[in-house]
Amino acid sequence: MALHLHSEGAHLENNHAFRANRRALLVAIGITAGIMLLEAVGGFIANSLALLSDAGHMLTDVLALGLSLIALQFTARPASSTKTYGFYRMEILAALVNGSSLLLICAFILFEAYKRLRVPEAVDIPSMLVVASIGLAANLAAASVMVSRSRQSLNLKGAYLHILGDALSSLGVIVGGVIIMFTGWQILDPIISVLICLIILKGSVRLVRESVHILLEAVPKDLDLVEIQRGLREIRGVKDLHDVHLWTISSGIYAMSAHVLVDDILMSRTGDILQEINRLLRSHYGIEHTTIQFECESCEEGFYCDLQAGCVAVTRSNRESHAHSRNLGKEERGSHGKEN
Repeated sequence: MALHLHSEGAHLENNHAFRANRRALLVAIGITAGIMLLEAVGGFIANSLALLSDAGHMLTDVLALGLSLIALQFTARPASSTKTYGFYRMEILAALVNGSSLLLICAFILFEAYKRLRVPEAVDIPSMLVVASIGLAANLAAASVMVSRSRQSLNLKGAYLHILGDALSSLGVIVGGVIIMFTGWQILDPIISVLICLIILKGSVRLVRESVHILLEAVPKDLDLVEIQRGLREIRGVKDLHDVHLWTISSGIYAMSAHVLVDDILMSRTGDILQEINRLLRSHYGIEHTTIQFECESCEEGFYCDLQAGCVAVTRSNRESHAHSRNLGKEERGSHGKEN
């Protein structure tokens, strides 16, 4: 017998998180789009690769944040007969795209920095510092809005990393501009771009790795499957477990399925065991989605339930005997029907 449990309380909590996440994304998109335009114009005026690179980075950030917002909207759509979990996985796909786009941006910036290292170009330092300072202030404001939400959503974590990368870029531009102003080392402009890329790469690689981990339906990193199985085996009435699967549907939403071996008892009595299993999984591990299949005997060849004998292991001989009995029953019912 397989039983499925889904907590309604989780939906209410997710609805509240959805509104907070959407509000944070809208604020971040507005700030990032404004600073993107400012840095693009300022980069051309100042002839600064760092500013132009940051403006290009922000353009991708706006697109990435928009993608995150679209993914968030999809997660609010209800499940259907063809998408039984709804659209929660859109969040993970958006995070994967965000992380991948960061890798591509870094590759472009590194290429441009290589060209500037070979042939340094003059930079308008005053314009560079003014634009970068405004960008830093705006990025810090956007990051402060996103930081709390990023801890609860992999999708928003990707968006937060984009904004944090922008803030680090602006800070690097400011530091480089000050040094160039006093030393005249124009080569610092591309060097700072390279350093910024290395910082962004670290976060983007981690984001891509976490997204792929979830898409492969691997065990959540913050849960220990061995410990969970040990706790379930200690529940009264549970003899053993097998075919246990634990995976992540979306950020903070875990699912688990398992075959649970119990004594040969009435199926109505398994309700208490199921309730205790779900209480443990929900309270200790935050697992809200569970599918539990109860079995009363484990056998390599399987079993079937007989009303008089209980659970009977299926062997070749009794399988044939069982099938023969069913055929005789069908023939007898057929003969009674003809007589009538």
